[in-house]
Amino acid sequence: MLYYIIISVITIICILLTIVILLQPGQGQGISGGLAAGNAGGQGLGARRTADLLSKSTTVLGTALLVLCVLANFAIERGGTTQSAVQQSGTEQSTQQNNINNPSETPSAIPELPANQGNNSGGNGSDGDSDGGS
Repeated sequence: MLYYIIISVITIICILLTIVILLQPGQGQGISGGLAAGNAGGQGLGARRTADLLSKSTTVLGTALLVLCVLANFAIERGGTTQSAVQQSGTEQSTQQNNINNPSETPSAIPELPANQGNNSGGNGSDGDSDGGS
């Protein structure tokens, strides 16, 4: 439950961060130039104050995003597993290696020849009979 709350707050912060970054002045003057030019409602904010406000809000939102992402990692419900997939596969391999002493369960490293080819004593092993001796 906590994980989903953190993810929703992260989504809201991402949207706000995108808006704040797009409002910042680029090569031109951006929104701060329009507000500082004397438009209605822009008398109190100069170009410098608007840039400072956007810069500080970008820093605060970016820091909050980073902190919430780390907290979301700890809030994930693990489901009762105490080992990672790599650790689990390592224990399976070690138990398979312990069965080396039991030859009935261990496959042979030498490939087995079919029964009709192993008994031939002559030449290349083909006697022209391809159906197995019938």
